[in-house]
Amino acid sequence: MSRPGGGAGPPPAPAAGGSRLAGGPGTDAARAPRSPFALACLTILALLAFAGLVALGTWQVHRRAWKLDLIARVERRIHAPPVAAPGPAAWPAIGAARDEYRRVVLHGAFLHDRETLVQAVTRLGGGFWVVTPLRTDRGFTVLVNRGFVPAARRDLTTRPTGERAGVATVTGLVRMSEPKGGFLRANDPAHGRWYSRDVAAIAAARGLAGVAPYFVDADGTPNPGGLPVGGLTVIAFPNNHLVYACTWYGLAAMVAGGFILLARDERRLRHLRAGRP
Repeated sequence: MSRPGGGAGPPPAPAAGGSRLAGGPGTDAARAPRSPFALACLTILALLAFAGLVALGTWQVHRRAWKLDLIARVERRIHAPPVAAPGPAAWPAIGAARDEYRRVVLHGAFLHDRETLVQAVTRLGGGFWVVTPLRTDRGFTVLVNRGFVPAARRDLTTRPTGERAGVATVTGLVRMSEPKGGFLRANDPAHGRWYSRDVAAIAAARGLAGVAPYFVDADGTPNPGGLPVGGLTVIAFPNNHLVYACTWYGLAAMVAGGFILLARDERRLRHLRAGRP
């Protein structure tokens, strides 16, 4: 039918989906299914990715169980009654898993003239740990981290009342030696710069023999004059393993879901090519 004025009307709009039926460029009819070789490669890659992600998630589940057990063990140790610090007979078996954060008690005399200042950052600010050898009444020596002093009080002469003369009793937590490495800067004994509580290195620098392979963080019992400040041991174990496990398992589910969608799409394309609905 002609429009008024004699012009021909616009051509009728194509039926919905007509371009797909026509098999124009970019339509399902124009897309070829992937080759069997390509599908096999994609299947192998998807299986490897899925298995790897599930394995990572499962590893995090096991890590979480280990971390919860560690936290429980440490909680029991720090609240237990103090026991005698391990002597030389027990030193070969000393280890973090069995002994770290164990609450112990020591009796002996401090060797204040051989103290070592180790750089520290605490909730009180920046300063130093005061690590002092204690010659025990059992004949061996233990390095005791007596606590924190600010940088302005690093010199022993600025805190003379903090020197505990005579026999002292120290209660604290067993800590493992901190050899240099990781994120810690290398110690420089020649210039008196210490960044980690490396028991063997401190003992050698101070000419000490018969030193325990661990050190002890003193508790918060006040020292004369208020310094050093003890009881600042940080006991914190990040436990994000459940979040990590959920992340890995979620990624594995996404890989599986993506492959299922791919497989369905390939099946549909093959049906279209074969003329089946």
